[in-house]
Amino acid sequence: MSKKFKKQASSTSFSISRWFDKITSVKPSSFVISIVVIGYAIFLFGGGLYTIISSPLPSYYIEGQGFLFLYPELGQQFVADTVISVMLYAIGFFGLLAIYQSTKYAYKPRQAYMMLVIGVTLLLLAYIFLEDAILIKLGS
Repeated sequence: MSKKFKKQASSTSFSISRWFDKITSVKPSSFVISIVVIGYAIFLFGGGLYTIISSPLPSYYIEGQGFLFLYPELGQQFVADTVISVMLYAIGFFGLLAIYQSTKYAYKPRQAYMMLVIGVTLLLLAYIFLEDAILIKLGS
């Protein structure tokens, strides 16, 4: 009985060590690492950490005015503030990415110009709406 138990124990430890070797030798691509880091940065810029730590209200309803999605002060925020700002930062990032991609089409000037126009448009939209959200918070 002890030989059988020893054999099972050694094969189990071998399979665990093989599993551990597979996990430690995994090398994710640079593209995946870049996407994760950029997503994390956008999440932090949008106020995701504040939302996780302080657990604010999703939004607020005032009779006669409707729902408030942007908190009326700069020092605090609703969950909707986080969602709005994360989406706007992501739009701005995609604009920057489109501007960068437009430089790769040197021999296709029409495609390069279209990518540049799309990138600048997305970047300006994100900037204008983020500034507008700050002005709404300041004006309330």
